[in-house]
Amino acid sequence: MTMDRRTVLKNLGVAGTIGALAGCVGVQEQDSSGGDGSDGGSDSGSDGTESSGPAGTAKAWYTLSDTELPTRKENIQAFNDESKHTIEGADISDMRKKTTSAIPAGQGPKTFEWAHDLAGDYLDRGFIVGKSDSLNVSLDEFTSTAAEAAQFDGNVVGLPHTAETVALVYNKEYVDEAPETVADMKSVMEEVHDPGNNTYGLGMPYADPYFLSAWAHAFGGYYFDTEKDDQLGVAKAETVEGIQFTVDNFVPYMPNDPAYEPQASAFAEGNAAFAINGPWYLNTLNEKGVDYGVVKLPKPEGGSPKPYTGITLWYFSKAMENDDAATAAAQSFVEWYVTNEEIQRTAAEETGSIPVLKSVAEGGDLSGDIQGFSNAVEQGYPMPADPKMNQVWDPVKAALTKAFNGKDVESAMQTAADEIRSNWE
Repeated sequence: MTMDRRTVLKNLGVAGTIGALAGCVGVQEQDSSGGDGSDGGSDSGSDGTESSGPAGTAKAWYTLSDTELPTRKENIQAFNDESKHTIEGADISDMRKKTTSAIPAGQGPKTFEWAHDLAGDYLDRGFIVGKSDSLNVSLDEFTSTAAEAAQFDGNVVGLPHTAETVALVYNKEYVDEAPETVADMKSVMEEVHDPGNNTYGLGMPYADPYFLSAWAHAFGGYYFDTEKDDQLGVAKAETVEGIQFTVDNFVPYMPNDPAYEPQASAFAEGNAAFAINGPWYLNTLNEKGVDYGVVKLPKPEGGSPKPYTGITLWYFSKAMENDDAATAAAQSFVEWYVTNEEIQRTAAEETGSIPVLKSVAEGGDLSGDIQGFSNAVEQGYPMPADPKMNQVWDPVKAALTKAFNGKDVESAMQTAADEIRSNWE
């Protein structure tokens, strides 16, 4: 299974009374007519300004919720009004399917928006290209995590504009002061947890390696790391220690179903002291009227949580190999978009997006909730973009489900590792 974090996380719905999470409303393709604008000529000034070349028209694809679409259309219109170039935006309902079919056929966009973990697979398959030598924007303008995520195998394959990860969300009705350590958190959970009265210490989607990543990495473990001699760390003692830590310290205080919906629902209905979830969750909490706060993940004794982070990029599609006015239009738009402070501030305020432009992320004027997620991003590091990671998610998910249900953690993780290596062969 390939984990499309934007789809799997942002578009996850919570069943029953909780309603829909931000982004779960089905999107339809809009404004998708028109060519890629490959009308020839070069049009990118080395100083970041528009050169005297011809105006270009380029397609930009994205997948957004109904609530996000108006702002995106306004952004594109603002660029078109300010620039001699024209961007034709299209909201795409199945980005992976559409890009993998349209790009090889020469019918795809010049640029498309998606999480950074596509980079390795898409670069290997020739769907995206590196533009390191022609950029008018320095990666130094972005947070280190975002700059790292924009690169794969020495290529800058896109430019970043937002981040996502999980953080600790706490209910102020139960929690007087946000915990800095797991021990502090545990003392509150012990006091609140009363499943007989439908109250819980914690709601955390356990059967998902993404949500558990902070703890799998907390004591030196890892799922997958291309920089290690043994890239697969699923069954390493340090990884097993991290998962066992969650079994011992979190599972006893959670609802008895490890799936997303029951875990997210517990907190959103006001029935849990803590949740571990991402910024996409805040719209639901606001709709439900939960009085909450957000802080970075608490430290376990002897370790440090390191959650996976996802960075949203505007990718450079294969069509940007062409040195034409349409490529200049797409590049001009992407560079404008990712360095526009107002766009990042508005996204943070309206949708809970975590800005990665340093001037905004480190400006000190983010809301407390977004700052909490931003601090959590700094705790972690980007999800692996190597295509081999695609074979890791499902076996680890199965192992985590076994661990949650009381099976031996070491045995479950070893089974997962064996399956992954078999799939790699």
